[in-house]
Amino acid sequence: VVYTQSEILQREVYLFERLDSPNREPMKHLKAICFLRPTKENVELLVQELRRPKYSVYFIYFSNVISKSDVKALAEADEQEVVAEVQEFYGDYIAVNPHVFSLNLLGCCRGRSWDPAQLTRTTQGLTALLLSLKKCPMIRYQLSSEPAKRLAECVKQVITKEYELFDFRRTEVPPLLLILDRSDDAITPLLNQWTYQAMVHELLGINNNRIDLSRVPGISKDLREVVLSAENDEFYANNMYLNFAEIGTNIKNLMEDFQRRKPKEQQKLESIADMKAFVENYPQFKKMSGTVSKHVTVVGELSRLVAERNLLEVSEVEQELACQNDHSSALQSVRRLLQSPRLSELDAARLVMLYALRYERHASNGLPGLLEELRGRGGTDRYRKLVSAVVEYGGKRARGSDLFSPKDAVAITKQFLKGLKGIENVYTQHQPLLQETLDQLIKGKLKDSQYPYLGPNTLRDRPQDIIVFLIGGATYEEALAVFNLNRSNPGVRVVLGGTTIHNTRR
Repeated sequence: VVYTQSEILQREVYLFERLDSPNREPMKHLKAICFLRPTKENVELLVQELRRPKYSVYFIYFSNVISKSDVKALAEADEQEVVAEVQEFYGDYIAVNPHVFSLNLLGCCRGRSWDPAQLTRTTQGLTALLLSLKKCPMIRYQLSSEPAKRLAECVKQVITKEYELFDFRRTEVPPLLLILDRSDDAITPLLNQWTYQAMVHELLGINNNRIDLSRVPGISKDLREVVLSAENDEFYANNMYLNFAEIGTNIKNLMEDFQRRKPKEQQKLESIADMKAFVENYPQFKKMSGTVSKHVTVVGELSRLVAERNLLEVSEVEQELACQNDHSSALQSVRRLLQSPRLSELDAARLVMLYALRYERHASNGLPGLLEELRGRGGTDRYRKLVSAVVEYGGKRARGSDLFSPKDAVAITKQFLKGLKGIENVYTQHQPLLQETLDQLIKGKLKDSQYPYLGPNTLRDRPQDIIVFLIGGATYEEALAVFNLNRSNPGVRVVLGGTTIHNTRR
């Protein structure tokens, strides 16, 4: 995610091996740089390696704090004195966007409490992030969530224990770590998305910047898996937060620009200068041609799926469920769609889940009927079970916040005005709960009674440096909200992290 192979090659690193691959050949003329998580297994593998070293010198970097006893074990194994240095280089998390990180953990809790191994891993990931950003923060957490409180305490313990590492230069306003729980907003990960990055993840799935296109009808071999990274793809960097309609136009412009730059096939290479110009422009041309074919393929596949699964209509009903408050109209819309043969299993289940979360306590709740229709679609029972699981996870009893009721007259007017702005906003009217929470936090209005500080100290000033972490996973819709908050609040920096980055399937 951080470095492409070609970038590493430019640094004269010519061989990439995994520590656990069994039949590596000894190559005593090479130096080895090891970058590892400091796990028990890795230390054990490294001990084996140092007993019978395959390379001349070892530079060992751990992505997190390593215990003295582990260092001792390595020192004892290094009888041939091949280790040149051992360092901690904090990078124990996945940097997804410039302001978003993930730990790639799926299913971190069992019911309402942490899976112990995942709690340890999450604490490590979060403390490594703080160390790499050089922050020693004050911590606030969501009171209604037991996992949030546990994680806050674990992070605090590490900061206390490793106080020398966390002894950074004090800033005027201390940084703030806010720990939230996904179950407070189970709606956001269930909605179809219409901005480029979020849409790609929702419909195709992004895995460490890779997109699997092998299922695309008639796909060519070299496009079966493509990489989308804002670091080295200018088109993606400029378009990842734009709406799908705009992407179409921009792709067209990209194509036209590419056509203009195409080296003319019949171009006569008469002089040395012609040849030189051709050779100089060729790599850039080749790169551009790769970018064009990649994005045309991805956008083409998104369009195909939108049409095939009737997602414009589906999304409109989802937004109505998430943002409006008209039960009978919503129920009718969901029923109508459930009868459509074009609706996929996943989309059918998703609509019923959204309905179940939204109108869980409504007097004339129509959920039993909808579940019957799900079954009538030839749907397996798996989806019906999932509906009740989602309500148990993110329903009224589980939430600490007010997910649906507009907070006050101002909010209601805002929503009304937004509705007037025209049809293109029908698909993007939903705002994740996180946006409201961060908005309150930046204005200094987030209630201590719902989001208490850990420990006696509180912030007197409005926070400027905010790291917000979602137990149970963040989404690209929330990444977009944070991107916009950073843009509209100069002087405030928000970084968003989660145990994973969700789409509906996940």
